[in-house]
Amino acid sequence: MDTKKVWFVTGASKGLGLSLVKKLLSNGYQVAATSRTVERLQQEVGTAAHFLPLEVDVTDEQSVRSAISKAIDTFGGIDVVVNNAGYIQFGTLEELTDREDRQNFDTNVFGALHVIRSVMPHFRNKRSGHVINVSSIGGLIGTFPSFGIYSATKFALAGLTESLSVEAKEFGIKATIVYPGYFRTSFLDKDSLRLPQNPIAGYTLARNSEQWHQTEMNGKQLGNPDKAAVAFIQLAESETPPLHFFMGSDALGMAYNKIEVLQNDLAANEALSRSTDF
Repeated sequence: MDTKKVWFVTGASKGLGLSLVKKLLSNGYQVAATSRTVERLQQEVGTAAHFLPLEVDVTDEQSVRSAISKAIDTFGGIDVVVNNAGYIQFGTLEELTDREDRQNFDTNVFGALHVIRSVMPHFRNKRSGHVINVSSIGGLIGTFPSFGIYSATKFALAGLTESLSVEAKEFGIKATIVYPGYFRTSFLDKDSLRLPQNPIAGYTLARNSEQWHQTEMNGKQLGNPDKAAVAFIQLAESETPPLHFFMGSDALGMAYNKIEVLQNDLAANEALSRSTDF
């Protein structure tokens, strides 16, 4: 394993990002990690000669650019970027405000774009690099009540990563979309998600979904974040990493179910689909 690779990880003070940073440092990698406060990172990770904690607001492009530059100056370059920063905005499409919608996109989508735009000149110059964007199984399947906007952000992240994979290929740059299932982190805790500001009482399925995720699912997730960290490293060390990687047996099962639904819809409507040609 090449312990000289330099990683840049966003959203690293908790959840999968924190587990990844700890695993990377324990394996001798050089790591630049971001959070909204450096104190939180230092509290959770500690200090190390090959660790650079960075206070970054991913919704602020200048903040991201400065962090990328500091990481390059400190370690001499960056090899792997993990866009992990994000949060769940619960709420139905009708009841969420425009501001709530845009804030979720600002962090989950435009935050990742800020990182990509900032690091790509460096990657193109050295003709190598790997961008790993953390989507969600909700980035393939949108049929979760109250997850509409969150799923939309994760669908968007998956789509732009597909485009990046072909745009950057000629420069030797790789791109991977990671679709995690449910992992036993703080992601479903109250301080890691946002409930709708103006809930509409009639949406019982949405309210039940929110309640179930916060009480029944939280703390019982199937996925092990430490094992996820190992998987991230294996993806980055692979000579031919996949474009799509489903993380967790629950994500894998839901992906197979989605493929079956698509295949059934294709077969059932093939004649109508073909009827629209000249």
